[in-house]
Amino acid sequence: MFSDTLRHNVQSLRGLKTRMLDTDFLLTWEKSHDELAATVLAAEILKELHRERISTRVFDGGLAISIFRDKSTRTRFSFAMAASMLGLSLAELDEEKSQIAHGETVRETANMISFFTEIIGIRDDMFLGEGNKYMKEVASAVTEGAEKGVLHRRPSLVNLQCDIDHPTQAMADLVHLMDRFGSFDGLRGKKLAMTWAYSPSYGKPLSVPQGIIGLMTRFGMKVTLAHPEGYGLIPEVAEIAAKNAAQSGGSFKKVATMEEAFKGADVVYPKSWAPYGVMQRRTKLLKEGNKPGLVELEKECLANNAKYRSWECNEEKMKLTKKGEALYMHCLPADISGVSCAQGEVSKGVFEKYRIETYREAGNKPFVIAAMMLLSRFVDPVTAIERLGKSSK
Repeated sequence: MFSDTLRHNVQSLRGLKTRMLDTDFLLTWEKSHDELAATVLAAEILKELHRERISTRVFDGGLAISIFRDKSTRTRFSFAMAASMLGLSLAELDEEKSQIAHGETVRETANMISFFTEIIGIRDDMFLGEGNKYMKEVASAVTEGAEKGVLHRRPSLVNLQCDIDHPTQAMADLVHLMDRFGSFDGLRGKKLAMTWAYSPSYGKPLSVPQGIIGLMTRFGMKVTLAHPEGYGLIPEVAEIAAKNAAQSGGSFKKVATMEEAFKGADVVYPKSWAPYGVMQRRTKLLKEGNKPGLVELEKECLANNAKYRSWECNEEKMKLTKKGEALYMHCLPADISGVSCAQGEVSKGVFEKYRIETYREAGNKPFVIAAMMLLSRFVDPVTAIERLGKSSK
């Protein structure tokens, strides 16, 4: 039997207009408002079912395949958890152990791994201009395979982080904000500061800040982007954020200091990223295999980062936020001053105060990924969920 909360969420999910069957989840701004809301609701439903120890196994077989072209902890294990939660078996494609090293093409690999596959999750965030492109090539390949009868059905793709967006992280963050403010309407007018923060490393992808400004502007939030001069994001994504804000009744603006962004903020998200121009240069050097060039670029960028050591989220800056009690958010792992590094994105005191909250934030990701899987694979996902309640009696 479902609880009152579960029944309410299931009915709310049924009332949304979505077209997610056999579709991919690559960029949040490619999804309608109802499809984003459905993903949040489905994640909340799955989270509650798991909490109440009700089975969430809606599949009776099939594979979920992950392709990680960059290192990962939270997203890698969240994808594995989501697959297990729904009844799928996990298989990881290790490109070094595959025939890719012998010249196997993307189109061939995509079809060969998809004969009994429901979901393909891909992380490819190292090369600016390449990650999302690679995902679309895989998507095109499995579409052709299904159309030509090679595959009995086309698997759906989930973007586990690319060069443009990190939708599973951004959607997990949205669930966290919903838990904080109670509803989508509760997000309207809330000020969110997405700010660059100092890190003693370089080369962090742009996709997290881009995912945040691209998604939270959809819900009427007042989003402020702050970064030092030269640390801008992909211009087209900033344009999308401005357009989203205009349509939702929210706002999007850029400021030059962390302090200005923090003033009156309800939520702060201090996170380091590499400048757009640096990522362009880095991609070129990586493609060329130019190791000396990469070493020199790293030296240059670390020296430039060092000019902005004051861009740390600390107790003094948090006092500038609304009542001094803004919600601190981070995708993790954070560069914590005096803990993981001498000086970094956030002070030890601030991080420790919100540490459990950041764990809860991360804990939404398995359920968000499972929701993306569920909504893209079932003609009637609500009925599939209701069957779980009947089987639990």
